[in-house]
Amino acid sequence: MNFNSALENIKSYEAGKPIELVVREYGIDKDHIVKLASNENPFGCSPKVKEAVRNIIDNMSLYPDDSMVKLKNALGDKYGINLDEMVIGAGSDQVIEFAIHAKAHNGSKVLMNSVTFAMYEIYAKQVGAVIVRTASTQHDMDEFYALYQEHKPSIIFLCTPNNPTGDAIEAESMLSFIEKIDSNTLVIVDGAYMEYARFKDPSKAVDPKSLVQKFDNVLFLGTFSKAYGLGGMRVGYGIAQSHIIKALYKVRPPFNITTLSLEAASVALEDEAFVNECIADNFSQMKRYEAFAEAKEIEIIDSYTNFVTLSLSKEKNSSQIAQALLKKGMIIRDLSSYGLNAIRVTIGTEVQNSRFFELAEPLL
Repeated sequence: MNFNSALENIKSYEAGKPIELVVREYGIDKDHIVKLASNENPFGCSPKVKEAVRNIIDNMSLYPDDSMVKLKNALGDKYGINLDEMVIGAGSDQVIEFAIHAKAHNGSKVLMNSVTFAMYEIYAKQVGAVIVRTASTQHDMDEFYALYQEHKPSIIFLCTPNNPTGDAIEAESMLSFIEKIDSNTLVIVDGAYMEYARFKDPSKAVDPKSLVQKFDNVLFLGTFSKAYGLGGMRVGYGIAQSHIIKALYKVRPPFNITTLSLEAASVALEDEAFVNECIADNFSQMKRYEAFAEAKEIEIIDSYTNFVTLSLSKEKNSSQIAQALLKKGMIIRDLSSYGLNAIRVTIGTEVQNSRFFELAEPLL
């Protein structure tokens, strides 16, 4: 059977290995497996969210509210934006898909960092777009601007903090870059980990309201999958001026967010204290990884997220180390598919992190 020829050069996204699969493949007791691969909040979601979801189970026979007014009002209150300046997606990656299909086409160019979120390329290639990447591993705004001038892309992706490396762009540097970009080029600022960057260093923080008020060609992305602990609910959002949002709505399917997900995300925004406690613990535990890396003389990228990236020496092989840890019930992310001899480790609870150090110490 023949399929769309654009699919020939697309690699499927590799998600973090689920616990259930490790149980089946290696016969390890589920309770002995630690997953530090997908950057989930190790403390889960707010107890208020769990209670709210339990209370609406009886409404499952009805379609969800496609206006999503409760969640939009909550986001509007949080960021000080209007309802027509946001779109909700099944994870922020669905909003990325909306943007690609609304703006890019066969032959248009999409500019992104050399190492960044894989779905930018996957969605862009689905429409036949040409991928342009920087040479630098971390975002270099001068290099981005040089490539912008050379290629005149239709879309530019800025992932800050960046996944899978954890580095973040100085906000002022990013704003200065956007000021030089033509208004017909869509600049997508992916802030999936922005809650962490804002907590650690205000100079890395991006305010969605001021960003979209200043620029009519910027789309800011946020998610509930990370700091809010709702990865299983799949809720993300895009914030932009209304003319961009209207275009994205033309490619959005109806009822793309479930009733449970809408309720969970709405209530999650009501418990910022829980989220802040989780983020504070995250950076407290991150110090242990920094100390571990220093003791082992391993390069660690300064992270503004809930994960750390450990760049390994030539004597070590990231794939072999990730596999060895997997056989012991420790799931991390091998970054060899990104062209890096590195591993990415989600910062877990104190107990989970101690287990990682115990298992990784003899391997690293």
